[in-house]
Amino acid sequence: MAERMVDSAAPARGAARPVVQAEAALVRHYRRLVRLAYVALPADRDRHSRVLAAHTAVQRALPSRWARRSDPVTGDEDPVYAALRLRVLRDGLRPRPARRLLAPRVWGLRLFTPHGGEQDAALEQALAALDAPARAAFALQVVEGLTAPEAAEVLRQAGVEQAERALDAAAGVGAASGIGASVGVGASAEPDLSAFDPCAVRVQPTDLLSRRRKLTATLLVGVLGLTTATAVLTGSATGTAPVASTTGPAPAPPVGAAADPARLVHVPADLWQHTARIDFTAWPARGDRREDAALLGRATTAWERPGPQTRAEPGTDTAPPIAPPRLLYAGTVDGAAVVLLYDGQRLARYTDGRDGGLDLARADDSDVTTAGAVVLRRRGTSVRYLLAPWVEAAETRRIDRPDTPAQPLDHPDGLTPATPGGVLTDCRGATVLQLRSSPVVAEKHAFLLADLGGLVPAHLTYTPPPDRGQPARSPREATGPDALQAWARAGCAAPDGTPGVKQLNLWAFAVQPLPQNAGSASWVCLRADRWTGEGSAATAVLLPAAQGAQRTGGGPGRSCSRFEQDTVGWAWWRSPQGTEFLLAAGSRRVTRLTVKGPDWSADRPVPDHTLAVERPARANVQVEGVLDGGARIGPPH
Repeated sequence: MAERMVDSAAPARGAARPVVQAEAALVRHYRRLVRLAYVALPADRDRHSRVLAAHTAVQRALPSRWARRSDPVTGDEDPVYAALRLRVLRDGLRPRPARRLLAPRVWGLRLFTPHGGEQDAALEQALAALDAPARAAFALQVVEGLTAPEAAEVLRQAGVEQAERALDAAAGVGAASGIGASVGVGASAEPDLSAFDPCAVRVQPTDLLSRRRKLTATLLVGVLGLTTATAVLTGSATGTAPVASTTGPAPAPPVGAAADPARLVHVPADLWQHTARIDFTAWPARGDRREDAALLGRATTAWERPGPQTRAEPGTDTAPPIAPPRLLYAGTVDGAAVVLLYDGQRLARYTDGRDGGLDLARADDSDVTTAGAVVLRRRGTSVRYLLAPWVEAAETRRIDRPDTPAQPLDHPDGLTPATPGGVLTDCRGATVLQLRSSPVVAEKHAFLLADLGGLVPAHLTYTPPPDRGQPARSPREATGPDALQAWARAGCAAPDGTPGVKQLNLWAFAVQPLPQNAGSASWVCLRADRWTGEGSAATAVLLPAAQGAQRTGGGPGRSCSRFEQDTVGWAWWRSPQGTEFLLAAGSRRVTRLTVKGPDWSADRPVPDHTLAVERPARANVQVEGVLDGGARIGPPH
């Protein structure tokens, strides 16, 4: 590891002096270094573990001796601090799983960085999608305020071979998160990263009763072990055989025993009317069995001790709750006892009985819409929802019948009757929820939720095509006539219709006049974002007289998201006169389209972002779009 020399002329008897200087610099800049480490660390662990890992990385940066070599520093920086920062970055860029065992332990407490707003949550998800060098590049520019060339030099010193690529990825995250001015230009004003400060943590207790039982059991085992060891030694000394203990170790609680439900958190019924945080944390406890201690005990036990009947949606941890769970519901639904719990990151639905079990799903960073409903009970293709307390009106509508009025849905105490479901991608006309929030939360705010087979329905949104010369629009609720028409035709082309999808957005990125006066086609890109931060996209074309959408390409990645707002799609089309055409379209920044066939090609400027090439027969082709800045892009794949 390349550590910096502080005083190369110091005599040997003063060798400890540089280490003292390093310790002083570390203490003086401790908070800055810990925040740098926290932002740069991978998001493959919970916030408690990341807080401890960040402090560990900084404390481990203090060397036992200071090597006599020097790395260049940026500007007028303190060389001692720069060397410490380099050691912290190298630690984050080369994670060693074994070092987690050496991280500090906090007994009986959980540590969390302060809860931020939607921008912080979006930034957290975006950083989780980056690799280690890109996260480090972001941290150097935003936390340290380095310019892009300065950050690139530090990255190269830390061993990053492709520093420029890391900077480009970090710049995309910075611009999309709203702090782009701080990325790459050496911020003059430090951005607000309070939600990423491991030195300003919230502290919560763990399960106090469970901890007490474990401590008691450990002490009993230790005492019994000591007693047995003493008996063995005594027997050896006297020449007699040791007598086996008849008491044995302290027995574990029997399987199925009920945990103490007293630790469940209950929030006031009107909390959602008095807080700015409208998500699952504002749900009150509802249901006719919320005082049933035995039922609640079985539910909490099922979560604390995952077993064969524990089912988790993709990307969901099956570990015990990270904080005292909140009780959201406990009642009898269609003859089955159901309990719904939330620990700040995951929802847990416990269904009592032999055929029941525990279902877990990610639900962190929810909001008014994504915390609008939960599936309490599923029987065949019918579902019963528990709606958020801020839902004032509920309706159902068939996604394939946009002109049919929505049907009112009763929801006494938030619980709906059995409602038809159906997955969007099965193209059979799924029934979706149309909910309207109370004016206390948002005036005249209606939104759509679609059941995808999991605990939390997906939020449906719509992005209309941009006006000529105008910037891209933001996603909006999919309740307007244009949005309903688009979803009715293109819903089947959604790239992901599985549990764990948080939001599905339909983006109409181009409208193409068809040759031979055959009308016009609409090009859309459907984006699926999962609670884990992963996502996928698919392009599709809506042709005249066609029943649905023709999917034209797609795959995992950031395509058609706010982090990658340029896209291209293409498809073969036969006109009513029987002529074969290759149709291609790009988003608003596409100024040129290129098509390469087996023995032909077309390369044309496209003022309206679309291209139609007449060909006698279909063949394998390659389509690219050229952006206004000269970059080339292809379809999602």
